[in-house]
Amino acid sequence: MAHPKHKHSKTRRDKRRTHDKAEVPTLSTCSNCGTTVKFHNICPECGYYRGKQVVEKQIAV
Repeated sequence: MAHPKHKHSKTRRDKRRTHDKAEVPTLSTCSNCGTTVKFHNICPECGYYRGKQVVEKQIAV
């Protein structure tokens, strides 16, 4: 394994780590049923995407 010739400073290490944080996904509400849905995804409750039915959902009995 490679060994660094010079020590990297804490500032340099932290600058590299700034992009490693977890991001909260952008959420919106479904225009059909009103549930919270991730952006650019089909609604898991009703199967609608951008006002059009994309997936036929079966009603559980």
